[in-house]
Amino acid sequence: MDWFAGLVKLLTGVQGVPHEVASEARQQCIYFANHSSHLDSLVLWAALPPALRARVRPAAARDYWGKPGLRACIARSFHAVLIDRARDQHSADPLGPLEDALTTGDSLIMFPEGTRNLEGQVQPFKSGLYRLAQHHPKVALVPVYLENLHRILPKGWLLPVPLTGAAVFGRALTLEPSESKQDFLARAREAVLALRRT
Repeated sequence: MDWFAGLVKLLTGVQGVPHEVASEARQQCIYFANHSSHLDSLVLWAALPPALRARVRPAAARDYWGKPGLRACIARSFHAVLIDRARDQHSADPLGPLEDALTTGDSLIMFPEGTRNLEGQVQPFKSGLYRLAQHHPKVALVPVYLENLHRILPKGWLLPVPLTGAAVFGRALTLEPSESKQDFLARAREAVLALRRT
């Protein structure tokens, strides 16, 4: 899949700006980033070193990426972990598939905002990242800021606009023993925002 990573970089103009944690091939990670485009998972995946890509799986919404057709084909090609966003009292834990992926040694790409922000802002984080950090304390939590992707592929467009973007990786976080969910999620969001270069 190295050729595809090269194609993604060519079409989007995106280059990775890695931190040493993100470059460590033996380190299991949750890469968490801002979410503004359908390109986000592909670009973050392509920006990683080749040795990491085979064990990195993007989290994706089942109601969008699980529908039969091209979307489902793309999701299968990248071994996406499909999660159910719509939940009622009878449904299974939506984080269950992510927990399973981490237990088997895979790394994850996830977007704690839960949905795209088409203005390029970073919305408050939902609780999933906190729960995964609680249950998998040895997994490195790596913040990533994705620059300009909402302009490179605006909503409704099929082809990328010739602009330049970047995937900027930060230092890994850990959940502190006495840290509340609210404090951790605010700190994780700030870690992503701190990576903005423009």
